[in-house]
Amino acid sequence: MKRIGLMSDTHAWWDDRYLKYFEECDEIWHAGDIGSLELAMRLQEFRPLRAVYGNCDGGDLRRLFTEKLRWTCEGASVLMTHIGGYPGRYERSIYPQLCSNPPDLFISGHSHILKVQYDERLHLLHINPGAAGLQGWHQVRTLVRFSVEEGQFRDLEVLEIPR
Repeated sequence: MKRIGLMSDTHAWWDDRYLKYFEECDEIWHAGDIGSLELAMRLQEFRPLRAVYGNCDGGDLRRLFTEKLRWTCEGASVLMTHIGGYPGRYERSIYPQLCSNPPDLFISGHSHILKVQYDERLHLLHINPGAAGLQGWHQVRTLVRFSVEEGQFRDLEVLEIPR
């Protein structure tokens, strides 16, 4: 079993509570718009980091991370990208890949809107962890924690950080 800390859209905003909230996690996953190499390195020093770059990330982050990332975690196939849409309204650039080879978990960010939704049509779980940083209109910053065990997702928690 692995415990995952999931975040997106930090836009270079560091908060020490990231480490507190992800203390029990084995890995941190970041769904883009990291904002600074320094933030990515601080997360990486704390826990292993899997991340994709977002539309606001510069060349240094684009050299370090990819636009899309696919891997297997504890028997579950995971696909992560920054701009991905959500069930019923997937982004055109990711939709063919989702249809031809659906992952068990599809993660995207970008909207700053927390969303956890099961796609009945493609039989996948979609998570957008919302925004952990301050940039944007959102009133509450959010992070997500969950476990992956034998291909199943369990114990999902939404953590709210007041602005």
